[in-house]
Amino acid sequence: MKFRPLHDRVVVKRVEEEGRSAGGIIIPDTAKEKPMEGEVVAVGPGSRNEKGALVALDVKVGDRVLFGKWSGTETKIDGQELLIMKESDIMAVIEGSKSARKAA
Repeated sequence: MKFRPLHDRVVVKRVEEEGRSAGGIIIPDTAKEKPMEGEVVAVGPGSRNEKGALVALDVKVGDRVLFGKWSGTETKIDGQELLIMKESDIMAVIEGSKSARKAA
């Protein structure tokens, strides 16, 4: 299924953290907090300013981002759990991450 977020919305796939603590203890899924880091899967065209001009988003597909704990709306598309949020809910873009190095 193809989909496109509207306006300044961004679709993010959470990045799963490793299931072990620094000391090597395995943490069960029920005790883990949901990660606040993800990869941008799709972006909308942007929002309009007061003059009606389209303002493009700062994030792009493939960016690794940090977002708030309660940000976005969870949804499932093609069996994949995704978050749909406004660009303003994203706090930072992580540069120099493993995924960014692979793309370069």
